[in-house]
Amino acid sequence: MSKSYIKLGELASYINGYAFKPKDRGSEGLPIIRIQDLTGSSNDKGFYKGTYPSKIEINNGDVLISWSASLGVYVWNNGKALLNQHIFKVVFDKGEIDKDYFVYAVQFSLHRMRQLTHGATMKHVVKKDFENVLIPYPSLKDQRKVAHVLDKLKESINKKMDELKKLDELIKARFVEMFGDPINNQKGWKILRIEDLVENNKYAIKAGPFGSALKKEFYVSKGYKIYGQEQVIKNDPSFGNYYISQEKYTSLKNYRVKAGDVLISLVGTYGKLMIMPDDYELGIINPRLMKITFDKDLVNPIYFKYFFQSDAEKKVLTHNTHGGTMGILNVKIIRKVALPLPPLALQNEFASFIQQVDKSKVAVQKSLDETQKLFDSLMQEYFG
Repeated sequence: MSKSYIKLGELASYINGYAFKPKDRGSEGLPIIRIQDLTGSSNDKGFYKGTYPSKIEINNGDVLISWSASLGVYVWNNGKALLNQHIFKVVFDKGEIDKDYFVYAVQFSLHRMRQLTHGATMKHVVKKDFENVLIPYPSLKDQRKVAHVLDKLKESINKKMDELKKLDELIKARFVEMFGDPINNQKGWKILRIEDLVENNKYAIKAGPFGSALKKEFYVSKGYKIYGQEQVIKNDPSFGNYYISQEKYTSLKNYRVKAGDVLISLVGTYGKLMIMPDDYELGIINPRLMKITFDKDLVNPIYFKYFFQSDAEKKVLTHNTHGGTMGILNVKIIRKVALPLPPLALQNEFASFIQQVDKSKVAVQKSLDETQKLFDSLMQEYFG
């Protein structure tokens, strides 16, 4: 494939959306499409009923590029709508280009565009810089070949992601089937607070050490692991490489973790949860985490995990956070969380079901990772 290049500005015209005012947003008319409507981070659509310049109208198949705050390229397929500011509509009125190839080329070039962003708080790409970005420009026939290969891989990736989503939905459905809604407790299980279900020691519920107990200068290159939110959010205890010395590990014995401990994130991305596996590294928690060591004769940690992360319980936790823009969960609140307590045998049955589903998820995830790796490799080959 020829490695000739062309500037984005030589392929198409880029029409910016209209600066709709808050008073323009109503409940009738055509939807006004903002960046958050493209990224899926908002369900609060506004509508406009009135006259508008035809150039800001978008229809199925139009290619849109967000150039401020969140850079991205999208193919619009949700019907007739109107384009808000900070988004380009691509009009292919210049060079000969396959639309799908163009989308992949721009997607690959996003990291370059991010390097060109201007602005202190809200990053954006200047149109002149955007139009000067170079992409490989093979023949139209080769463009279509590239797009076809990438489309097939993308389709496979999407199917695998959908399969993982359905497995998660299966788990949620099974939880409700076995235990009922955790807030309404339709099954009439005995309800106890978390603090009444832990091991009989004062360190069974513990937040990480604050203040001078765990400063950055205590970190070493090799030693005992420091578990933080990174591991919990990724649900991967092997992630990360922060350690403390034997001396600090000994002095912070009350913050140590062990197999079966439940770790919960407390700050920012709060409410995420991880269960320490049997093959864990010896270590302690940092100040952004808390640990719970349940009485194993009363609570299966896997049952607790899916109770705690149920949609209903998330709403309860959201109402009990404090802090400004960064939500914070209070350990005192978590201690008092009311936990319906089904028989341990039923909890264990659910845990066995989860372990079987997790085997399927691991297989799907492995296939997804391999496909994604091939996709990324080909993107580098075609557009790098």
